[in-house]
Amino acid sequence: MKLDASKICFGLTEELDQQSLSTFLQLCGRAEFARELSTRVSEEETIALVDHVMALIRKHFSENEYHRLFLNDHHHHDHDNKE
Repeated sequence: MKLDASKICFGLTEELDQQSLSTFLQLCGRAEFARELSTRVSEEETIALVDHVMALIRKHFSENEYHRLFLNDHHHHDHDNKE
């Protein structure tokens, strides 16, 4: 699927916000962009970004989902079985 940044638009509908956020996050995850941005942000900005993203992950994902979707670890088993 080709990402189309021109279709990113927030504030009109919940569905469009979700699609736009998905595209935005995929664009952020491109290797060249991630490498370049990581060399330009300060230590404080790095910590703030990681803290904020991890807080969202902890809020919205179970441990199994975190391992499977974020870490791509399909062999982890959550003993609390929150899913």
